[in-house]
Amino acid sequence: MIILKNERDLEAMRPACTVAGSVLNDVAAWIKPGMTTKEIDAYAATRIKHYGGKSAFLGYRKYPCQICISVNDQVVHGLAGARRVEFGDIISLDVGVVYNGFIGDTARTVPVGGCSVLAQRLMDVTEKSLQEGIAQAVPGKRVVDISRAIQTYVESNGFSVVREFVGHGVGRSMHEEPQVPNFVDGKSSPKLRPGMTLAIEPMVNAGSAGVKILNDGWTVVTQDGSLSAHFEHTVLITESEPEILTWPERTPSKLKVQ
Repeated sequence: MIILKNERDLEAMRPACTVAGSVLNDVAAWIKPGMTTKEIDAYAATRIKHYGGKSAFLGYRKYPCQICISVNDQVVHGLAGARRVEFGDIISLDVGVVYNGFIGDTARTVPVGGCSVLAQRLMDVTEKSLQEGIAQAVPGKRVVDISRAIQTYVESNGFSVVREFVGHGVGRSMHEEPQVPNFVDGKSSPKLRPGMTLAIEPMVNAGSAGVKILNDGWTVVTQDGSLSAHFEHTVLITESEPEILTWPERTPSKLKVQ
């Protein structure tokens, strides 16, 4: 069942998404070569606490970290640990925050100090594909219109869309209906209606689309060892243009605790 959010819900959910976006901004700006992924996760925990939220990921299906930190060929769900990030790495940071009883979910891939031309192009194409998908998030269209826009843009630029992991509805729960694939899957597709809140999140590989899960049971990597990028926003379907709830320019000063 798709849960439509009313204005009272959105008064609580908007600040949750603001917190998530603020935490992501803070962590992305803090990362430097030589840091361990465990140190990055610990810093994320301090920023989540600073804004009065809590991690939506820690303990979810027994996930052991505050945020997901995925490096280079890691697609999603990377685990924090002793690995040191190096100049030239790219890191996908996926932040989920609970605040006011609602969840904000957002992700971004960033370079550590600098990166290769290929890595930068991969990040640029993935971010632009997210924008292309969000542009379709208007009433009267269907989820598949978002999916098609993302897939078309990614593949027209010579990259591959991951099939095994998709976007989703989000609200009081981390994963709500509907699923939001980043590709056209041929299944029936719900019509977009005002009040729907969607986590749209293309995961794009520089090589083939295939992925596998490591022995830790969490970390997803590309099968061919190619780089991967991940961008995500929580988006509200309105009566007209989509509202990007996790847009970075939202300011913490506007937070409202209920």
